[in-house]
Amino acid sequence: MEDMDEKEYGEYPTLLISSGMYKTELTEKYKNRKKWVAADPKKIYALIPGTILDVYVKPGQQVKRGETILILEAMKMQNQILMPYDGKIKKVYIKPDEVLSKHQLMIEIV
Repeated sequence: MEDMDEKEYGEYPTLLISSGMYKTELTEKYKNRKKWVAADPKKIYALIPGTILDVYVKPGQQVKRGETILILEAMKMQNQILMPYDGKIKKVYIKPDEVLSKHQLMIEIV
């Protein structure tokens, strides 16, 4: 691929694909996207919007891996949210009958 003049065409990011180098343009949507951030394993977020039916834990409680910590109803299905690992509940941000949006913080673990 011949060199593109940056003065004429602007700055192009370079990609290396199968030992070939390519220059490309990025869309404004791509440039303005929300950057990926690694999930914090100490925070449990709602993966889908729904309603909290019951919360089985309270702050300061020791919980073992696999125990049910709450029930989230979404699309008429009751989803058990399980403790991902042994730990202590730091803070509970939700209560029964609360309607949650996607990615809303539910529980924080110490």
